[in-house]
Amino acid sequence: MRRVSVVGNSGSGKSTLAAALAGRLGVPWLELDSVFHMAGWTPRPPEEFRAEVEAFTAGDGWVVDGNYSAVRDLVWSRADTVVWIDLPRPAVMRQLLVRTLRRMATGAELWNGNRESFRFLLDKDESIIRFAWKQHAVYREHYRRAAADPANAHLDFVRVASRADFERLACADKN
Repeated sequence: MRRVSVVGNSGSGKSTLAAALAGRLGVPWLELDSVFHMAGWTPRPPEEFRAEVEAFTAGDGWVVDGNYSAVRDLVWSRADTVVWIDLPRPAVMRQLLVRTLRRMATGAELWNGNRESFRFLLDKDESIIRFAWKQHAVYREHYRRAAADPANAHLDFVRVASRADFERLACADKN
């Protein structure tokens, strides 16, 4: 495991696990959200987004977290492992709600000056909570199929289905 793609629903713990894996492996980590979301939550132009991800994944070892289909082909063609965080929906929703409220309360800057606001909870078109609820089953089916797809035979899929799985992977010895 030297080139790792970490995928899963919003709030599932992708960034937390990706950072831990990168530390364990001694490789750089890229959070795709940090590249995609420019100031004011403006999306980075697709060609720029792909170019940044392509440059990052050219290295011998790395961890990338995120579900962006716009760059999945780049990441997965160079990865050796996909870590799929597939925690139960109630656990993901609890984690996401706590994370979102904490970020709002502290005014934490996420990427490029962006901060979460109450619209991410309340606005039906912007709600990260609503998005995650709706995407949970979609991601589960998508990654289940991807793991079984012969086109991905070069990838080792590691499904993280419980908090214990998560902790084992995050804290495992480097050997």
